[in-house]
Amino acid sequence: MLIELSSALVLLFQPATQGVDVAYQSMAQGHDQRAIEQIEANAELETDDPARLINLGIAHARKGDEGRARQYFQAAIESRERYDLETAEGAWVDSRTLARRAMKMLDRGELSAQRMTLR
Repeated sequence: MLIELSSALVLLFQPATQGVDVAYQSMAQGHDQRAIEQIEANAELETDDPARLINLGIAHARKGDEGRARQYFQAAIESRERYDLETAEGAWVDSRTLARRAMKMLDRGELSAQRMTLR
């Protein structure tokens, strides 16, 4: 769900088959702390779920905690789970590809300044 579409990247991740809430609405509204709390409280999400990890990474990056964001993105890259995630734009992208792109954007300082969310 991370797709580099010029500099306006919006991430919204949702597992293609599960339809589990990964705090899309909270993140889309810019409520990053609320999104973190919702994701962490969601018992339906496995701890290594790529959508969970990527959204947590984005939320922490937007809050300015790049170290924690990096940990979540790396965990998504290394997760035993792998599937396509839907972006806010409606594209489906492999979760590891999205996590790698998020990491690169974090390295370039783009995540903290952008509104990124996963559906």
